Amino acid sequence: MQVSSLLSRKEIHEHHHDHEDDCGSCGHDHDHTQFKLNTMIAGVVLIANSFFMEWFGGTDDRIAGISAFIGAIILGYPILKLAVKSILRGMLTINELVAIAFLAAIASGESQLGGYQTAGIVAFFMLLGELIETRTAAGARASIASLVKMTPTKARRIVGHSGEEEVTASELNVGDVIRIRPGDNVAADGKIIKGQGSINQANITGESLPVDKTTGEEVFAGTTNLNGVLEVKITRAGEDTTFGRVRDLILSAEQTKLPIMRIIDQYMGYYTPLVLVIAAVVWFFTQDIERVVSVLVISCPCAFILASPTAMVAALASAARLGILIKNVGDIEIAARINAFVFDKTGTLTTGELAVNRLAPQGDLKPAELLKIAATAEKFSNHPTAKALVNLAEEAGVTLADPADFKETAGRGVQASVDGASIVIGRAEWLRDNGVTDDFESKVDLKEAEGYSLLFVARGDQCIGWVGLQDATRSEAKEALADLLESGVRRVAMVSGDRQPVAARVAAEIGCSEVVAECLPQDKVNFVNDLKKSGYRVAVIGDGVNDAPALAAGDMGVAMGAAGSEVAIQSATIALMNSDLRRLPFLMRLSRQTRKVINQNFLFGILFIIGGMIGASYGVINPIVAAVLHNAGSLIVVFNSARLVRQGEELGSFEPESTPASTDDTVGMAPQPA
Repeated sequence: MQVSSLLSRKEIHEHHHDHEDDCGSCGHDHDHTQFKLNTMIAGVVLIANSFFMEWFGGTDDRIAGISAFIGAIILGYPILKLAVKSILRGMLTINELVAIAFLAAIASGESQLGGYQTAGIVAFFMLLGELIETRTAAGARASIASLVKMTPTKARRIVGHSGEEEVTASELNVGDVIRIRPGDNVAADGKIIKGQGSINQANITGESLPVDKTTGEEVFAGTTNLNGVLEVKITRAGEDTTFGRVRDLILSAEQTKLPIMRIIDQYMGYYTPLVLVIAAVVWFFTQDIERVVSVLVISCPCAFILASPTAMVAALASAARLGILIKNVGDIEIAARINAFVFDKTGTLTTGELAVNRLAPQGDLKPAELLKIAATAEKFSNHPTAKALVNLAEEAGVTLADPADFKETAGRGVQASVDGASIVIGRAEWLRDNGVTDDFESKVDLKEAEGYSLLFVARGDQCIGWVGLQDATRSEAKEALADLLESGVRRVAMVSGDRQPVAARVAAEIGCSEVVAECLPQDKVNFVNDLKKSGYRVAVIGDGVNDAPALAAGDMGVAMGAAGSEVAIQSATIALMNSDLRRLPFLMRLSRQTRKVINQNFLFGILFIIGGMIGASYGVINPIVAAVLHNAGSLIVVFNSARLVRQGEELGSFEPESTPASTDDTVGMAPQPA
């Protein structure tokens, strides 16, 4: 039986399970499959006709024999063809086992008719098993296949001021503007220049909930616009899109193998000669050709060969569904043995976005009033601090009017008129430059040296309050790190280039006991190498941009929030398309479960073959039963591996975070609860 539906072309050749009708990356073509099915039906009809003529056609079995012979040849031709091709390439493979079993079956039985019928039935069950495997394994690959199939083919390109033309996705170029209507798939990566909508980007990030997008935010090819009409300026097209890179990574991962499979490849060439020797011994002692046929059929190690690739594909499908891109399936095995995690801080354990955590009004002013004044004045600014204030106001349900006389000075602050009053917001020096003379700094109980960004708000010549902001800690960070420690990880460390007080406070918030601060990129690499020299298997988690050397130094590198970031995808062995840290303990559980399933499959495959060959040698199993059992063993392995597809379903409801704000000198600080 063949495993072409589960393996790439490369693997098919390496395992000598050639599939003549394989087409493309999916491993088979539906038209070819239909042709083989029709051929099988024709062969089965002829075999069934021979039985009918034998039972009701009188004593002359010649016509029945002809029908059975033709049916057997039709069913056995694909098997014989593969065997001949292998011999012509100078290789002795398991294809020859099936071919010899088929030819021996033709010669078996008390009559030619019985031999033809047995051969036809054996060939039928072998081919039927292949078709069943192809259909069954497709369920394990559903997540991967859906990703590939969702490649956009059409787009509406805007021409002139308002016109549009329908073009193929391959015709799009960087700089083109496309219109995306509700229900349309996004044809290329780009930024929204007009409109807003809700985007289902589960195919990219693995998140089940849609994400609201508006002007200035990025959308990815392969995602779906659920509502609203968007105009998007293309930034990446074709294979350069995030979707294209994700698709290529997943498909290339399928072409890699676990180390245990490479070991099996080395010894598979000895297997066929060994089985032939066993078959010869059975013939020598029993002189029973049916026992020999049964030995050859039951010995085909399809269940054994399917043990690893079926589990591999199922694990890849489960990981891809959650936005975990695994470049090499060997990393699945490595993840199970990781016992030390090294985290970057900014953009990894923190969001990389400023968030308001302190509102300190002065005098009789209420916090809500301070927020409304500050957010209104900052409404037209694109600075991260302004966005943090506006976001908080929206969350609090504060209605913001448009400020008058808005003016922004880069690196200093803003000036605006709110409700007829002159408002100045910015650093302390900015307020003094604008005539605020009171000692407002003495009332601040937060220190910028500890990671806070401070904004002072003045109305007229009086400071009416101040706002404290920090880089927000990821809400799931503490839970994820605790889960890692509970799963057997021996060391969890945070290595950051930030100041010691900032790093220490972030570590305390997330429950990380080991902190190394004020590190240069090379210092991070040295820290990772020292852990490896101490006997640890180290996973490095970073944003994939400034942490590339450390990611490469670890036994496993994981890039966080890799959607849209080519550097992140290329710098790590594993890329998380969203920034949910809970994916990390899930990855370890998936890795361990995958290894467990593979071991179960291998054990079953070995015991199945040994038990089957013993039963066949003693005549307990005839050729037809051997063919049925052979298929049953393969299907048991496939179904056992398919259990991995359901792993991680509890993480499907995670709410994706918003697009990170642009960085400046205030970003990178640690959060502090208000």
